[in-house]
Amino acid sequence: MAKIKRRKSSKLFSTPRKKTRGNKVKQMGLINAGIAVLSLLLVAFIFSFSGNQIQMGVPIEVKFPSMPDTPKLATEIYESNPVLDVQIEILNGCGTPGIAAKFSKLLRDKRVDVVRSENADHFEYEKTILIQRNENINGMKLVAKALGFNIENSEKVITSIDPNLDVDLTLIIGKDYSSIPSIKFY
Repeated sequence: MAKIKRRKSSKLFSTPRKKTRGNKVKQMGLINAGIAVLSLLLVAFIFSFSGNQIQMGVPIEVKFPSMPDTPKLATEIYESNPVLDVQIEILNGCGTPGIAAKFSKLLRDKRVDVVRSENADHFEYEKTILIQRNENINGMKLVAKALGFNIENSEKVITSIDPNLDVDLTLIIGKDYSSIPSIKFY
């Protein structure tokens, strides 16, 4: 029998061979290994760079001033100087700016609970009036004493019970506020 010679096929017309799954796995493994090596190099570079950036400077000593006493808690302050059970609203009836705040500070220093400090319904009050709004007589006496009012003076101290109000007393500051001794010296 005669031998049949096979002709070599030209590469022009031949179809490329399909890669097998094994080749793809090998290529992906090489790529993953390359990424891992580059990641290790990057981490080593960052570590080396950060190690070179640490500077050794001169140590600084910080000394805090010593406090004579530890600060008191709010409860300790309240227990040593409690707010009395007297609630008052202060209304500016004369129109002088800041006068209600001045009276508020004066009464708060006397341990009176100033609930509100605002303008009255108008600024034409000639006299300063302390109005009792409930049966808290002791509170009225304390505030009248702090302001230097005589509780028997019906021009300065009035009783007008109003259960709808949430205060014990109302102080309306009139244009005569400068004649009140306690506010003069405050």
